[in-house]
Amino acid sequence: MDENNPVEFYKKLKEQLEATSKWPSNYLYKFIVKSETDKVDKIHKIFDNMGAVINSKKSKNGKYTSISITVNLRDPDDVIKKYKEVGEIEGVISL
Repeated sequence: MDENNPVEFYKKLKEQLEATSKWPSNYLYKFIVKSETDKVDKIHKIFDNMGAVINSKKSKNGKYTSISITVNLRDPDDVIKKYKEVGEIEGVISL
C-alpha cells in the first residue's frame, strides 16, 4: 500500500475491483503479522460471523504468521472497509 497517500491507494483499488469483479464476490485477503496471539486473534475477530475461510501458517522459524482469508463481500467498499480495520492493528503487512 502507498503509505504516503492511502486515499489514492483505496480509490485506485476500488476502481480495479469494480473493473475486474462482479459483485457480490469472494475476495482473498493476505496478511503477514508477527506470531503474537493477540494480533492474530484481532484479525480473526474482524472477520467473525461472516462465513470467512481463514487459513493461518507460521513461518519456518515461527516468528511470523501468514493469514489468508476468503470471504464473500457485497462490493468494493466492503473490501476496503476490512483493509482499513485490519490496518489499525500495528505491524500487519497487507499483501
